[in-house]
Amino acid sequence: MKSSLKRPSEEECDLSGFQLFKKLKEQEFIHLNYDKTCSLYKKGSIIYREGSRLTGFYCVTRGILKIYKTGIDGKEQIIRFAKKGEIVAYRSLLSQELACTTAKVIEEAVLCHIPYQTLLFLIQNNWEFSHHMLQIVCKELREANDYITDIAQKTVRERLAEVLILLKESFDLDTTNTLQISLTREELANIVGTATESVIRLLSEFKQDKMIELQGRKIKLLDVNALTKVANL
Repeated sequence: MKSSLKRPSEEECDLSGFQLFKKLKEQEFIHLNYDKTCSLYKKGSIIYREGSRLTGFYCVTRGILKIYKTGIDGKEQIIRFAKKGEIVAYRSLLSQELACTTAKVIEEAVLCHIPYQTLLFLIQNNWEFSHHMLQIVCKELREANDYITDIAQKTVRERLAEVLILLKESFDLDTTNTLQISLTREELANIVGTATESVIRLLSEFKQDKMIELQGRKIKLLDVNALTKVANL
């Protein structure tokens, strides 16, 4: 569902900062810009749903998306978050399969849609672009393997500490050492792969141990070294 409040600015539609497109020739970049469609999406908007047929991939130029799968019982399992400079929906597009995840906006976003035929053109005509795309796919596969290992071998306490560290690395901290992403307790549980009640209890324990400070949905990291030790990183 697209927002009708306003159109994205020219700056918000600029793809020149994306690492993926750095090796494109001038004509290829012109082709990319001609074919793209940029839109503003409000918080809560669903960009695509699991099982849907994709017509292209998306470049995030503003905001944050959560990418998740839905289990048999309807419970979400958050796979990752996508922020400015990242792309989503490319893997199912490359394999010509139905979307294997759902993408939802959790912070008002601007996305540029790149049609499948444009992606195909760039892959066939620029080996450096193809190589970079392959690197992105391999990185996602490595992260998936790491996640499977964590689920199998780490306790919920260790996984929650690791998630907090990963959120710090992905979104950084503000001047007060607070994570620059606001998540519900349920969303945190859906990343860790546990019950919401367990996350609430463990956050309270982390707070008592003076590793974090809670301010509503905001989480302030007081002792990153201690969290890293708990996470067994």
